[in-house]
Amino acid sequence: MNAKLAKTEIEVSTEKLMRDFHLVVADAEELLRATAGQAGEKVSAARERIQHNLAAAKARLSVAEDAVIARTREAAGEADEYVHENPWKAVGIGAGVGMILGMLISRRQ
Repeated sequence: MNAKLAKTEIEVSTEKLMRDFHLVVADAEELLRATAGQAGEKVSAARERIQHNLAAAKARLSVAEDAVIARTREAAGEADEYVHENPWKAVGIGAGVGMILGMLISRRQ
């Protein structure tokens, strides 16, 4: 069960990293639009290099997102299988988590 928890934490970290990467790509695109009127060989070369790198980064990000989606679906399938094979354990775990959450919520009020 700890291995599954660690895997879930990794997936959450990966999803956060992808969200952050999306923000960086959006900021870079905005910078490209803002400097569109700038002239000069160096600026033009830098803009072309950035556009090429952004296109490559977007492609890699798309592949990474697909992989995360596939792993998430796989984990959901494993969880579903576990619940079907061990319904009483799943009910016990759910009840325990609910009780802990209830205790935490009641302490905050």
